[in-house]
Parts: sequence; structure tokens; C-alpha cells
Amino acid sequence: MKVSCYTFIRNGEVLGYPFIESIKSALPICDEFVIAAGKGDDHTRKMIEKIGNKKIRIIDTIWNEGQKTGGFVYAQQKMIAQYNCTGDWAFYLEGDEVLHEKDLDTIYNAMKENLNDERVEALAFHYHHFYGNPQTIINSPAWCRSGVRIIKNNLRAIAMDGLHFTVMINHKNGRWPRGKKINAAIYHYGYVRSILKLQEKLNKVSKYWGTKVDHHSYGDIDPEVLHPFSGTHPAIMKKWLQKDAQKEFTLNPDYKITKREKRHRFYLKLEKWFNLDLNKKHYKTVK
Repeated sequence: MKVSCYTFIRNGEVLGYPFIESIKSALPICDEFVIAAGKGDDHTRKMIEKIGNKKIRIIDTIWNEGQKTGGFVYAQQKMIAQYNCTGDWAFYLEGDEVLHEKDLDTIYNAMKENLNDERVEALAFHYHHFYGNPQTIINSPAWCRSGVRIIKNNLRAIAMDGLHFTVMINHKNGRWPRGKKINAAIYHYGYVRSILKLQEKLNKVSKYWGTKVDHHSYGDIDPEVLHPFSGTHPAIMKKWLQKDAQKEFTLNPDYKITKREKRHRFYLKLEKWFNLDLNKKHYKTVK
């Protein structure tokens, strides 16, 4: 079995991504790590080179600055890396997603056990979305609770928005992959970087989605979706969390929750009352 990990990244240093930690966290279980490194304004590429691991293969890219619809430029960059994967499995990690060392054996064994099972096209993870500081996580139907990050590399699969996989049936129609959920998590640190780095990131990437970004504050959120994190962080994140993470934030007492947040509050009540999960899954579950 051959495992290809892959990602894309540009300006990871200036925008506060823990991309080096992300890459290193997956290296023990992959045979190659393909990285589409976009030409940027910082030392991102040099930082990747400095890892000094022979598994890493860098593909230099230029982003299409004219592509400003639905994050499709992200899909382009993701697919450049994915199309260069040569393994049986293609394992995608974003620059702010990290694996915990305690899950590595589980992940590798799941790939091995399901390699020849034709029912299983992909493997899905649980998500820990950290918010505002390393001790707080979000649980809401609005935030992905589980998602596919590993897919078999013999599928005709694409990523139209850079996030989720679509298996193409023909040139017109596609479907979600058949995914098996495994007992492992993706640790997502995108919303625990310093507020200054987060604002800079939102300002820079909004143009690729055709949106405008106002001033962001960690305190402007529905407090009912926030919960204490009781687990442990990946060991590789220790220095980043000490140096680069937002340490604390204060809820805004004057913040009025949006209509969308009100709707998700109602969904949370329905989930509790009827033991449901109303979070949208971008895969078809295989038992």
C-alpha cells in the first residue's frame, strides 16, 4: 500500500498557518507528501524545504488572480497537488489541519483494512474546531463535524470548491464519495491563530470567494456553540500554540446573534431532543 499526502499553501507564514506542523504530523504515515506551493510574499517555500524530508515533493504554482468565484482557485490548487499523487490513497490536509500522534496507527490501519473493500471509497474524520483559544471548541450544525480527508486515488474525483470531494459519474454528473468514518480526528486551528493574523487572512482570501470581509472579532459569536476542550493537543503543536495562537478572547455582551445562528440554535435543540445530527455530510456513510 502506498499513501500520498498532499496540500496546497501560499503565504502560510504571513497568514499564520501552522502548515509546517500540519505537514510534519502526517509524514510518519505517508510515502510521499505532494505540496502545491503558490508563489507568494513570504518564506513559505523555504520553510517547507527546511523540513528536509525526502518524502516531500514541491510543485511550484502561480495562482489565477482573476478567479474570484466560489473559491475555485482553491480547487485548482488542490487538484494540482492531487493529480500528482501516485499512491493508492490520496490524503488531503489543509494548512491549518493537524493530526494527533495518538491517531496515526488508527489512520494507517484503516487505510490498510479498507484498501480492497470496493464499498469504501474514502475515509472520514471527526473534527475538533478550536475557536478563540486552544481550550475552546465549536459544536454547531454550521461547522463540519465529520468530513472526508482520505480518498482512493483510482477514483475520478475532483474538488469543485477546494473543500469536498465529488466523484464524477460522467462529464455531467457527480456524487459524494462512499466514506467510512474512522475513530480519528482532524485538529483544526484556523480560528485559534492570533486575531491579527486571522483578519489578515480573511482580508486576503475574500476576493477569491467574491465576498467582502468586515472587521472580525472572536467575541462576536453565539456563546451556546462554544464548549471547553477536554482532550490533548498534538505534541507537535506545543510551540505554535505558545507562540502564535490567540490565548484568550472575551465574548461581546452587545453582540446580537444572526438569523443563521438562531436557526442553528434551533437545530441544536432538535438534535438534543431527538438524538439527531443535522450537520450536512459531504459523503455517503458506509458502515
